[in-house]
Amino acid sequence: MIPTISDVSTVEEWRVVAKDIVTRKGELSYRATIVDWPGLGYSDRPSLNYNADVMENFLVQLLNSPNSPVADADGELVVVGGGHAATIAIRAAGKGLIRPSAVAAVAPTWAGPLPIVFGRGSDMETRYGLLRGTLRAPAIGWMMYNLLVSNEKSIQSQYKSHVYANPENVTPEIVESRYELTKRKGARYVPAAFLTGLLDPVQSREEFLQLFAKLDGDVPVLVVSTLNSPKRSKAEMEALKGAKGVTKFVEVPGALLPQEEYPLAVAEELYDFLQESGR
Repeated sequence: MIPTISDVSTVEEWRVVAKDIVTRKGELSYRATIVDWPGLGYSDRPSLNYNADVMENFLVQLLNSPNSPVADADGELVVVGGGHAATIAIRAAGKGLIRPSAVAAVAPTWAGPLPIVFGRGSDMETRYGLLRGTLRAPAIGWMMYNLLVSNEKSIQSQYKSHVYANPENVTPEIVESRYELTKRKGARYVPAAFLTGLLDPVQSREEFLQLFAKLDGDVPVLVVSTLNSPKRSKAEMEALKGAKGVTKFVEVPGALLPQEEYPLAVAEELYDFLQESGR
């Protein structure tokens, strides 16, 4: 299980889902491994030039290394990802770089916060580059990061407006725990890339659909859409309904982080998919 890529991404979002699935009694038993992306969550945060290829390479190395915690999966590895993480996993599988037995894409996305709103015209790309450079710079970078991301009001606002579907589910404890993540050394480097679109695995809906189509008949794919995603993100999820390569499409309560806000609903859909696909 890999977390949704965001400024406050963390393995914590999958813990309840994982616990629900691995503790169920049935003919098959499951083991879950949850890992943070480099530069996010509880991982180290070196000053790399983060982009979608860097993240994809991390996932490929994680799954293929002989020392990996999933090295003994014996062909029964199911990759579960949220947001951009799901799309990066689908892309890697389509290239043949990883060979999962199935993939579950929960609230899958492909466009970063600024590109999905303002587009990718040459003028905007120039502005994104300037913002990215400013966020990565010493001193002024921290000031800008604290203004845009690393403050409790900003985090609370994000969660209430589009990360969670129900603002009442955004507790002070969640906001505080995410705020603490933004204070870790090097915390601003990945958000600088994510906000400005460098972590986007594709550049268009057409490319997004093509990623899934490449797995048609080869790797079972579950898409978990949500009832209350932001309009633009919702449209991209809906485009996957009935699309080539999508084995099963379901909808659950939530917005961009249903695995954390409504973990039992997500766990139920994942478990059913595992049973139906014989995984």
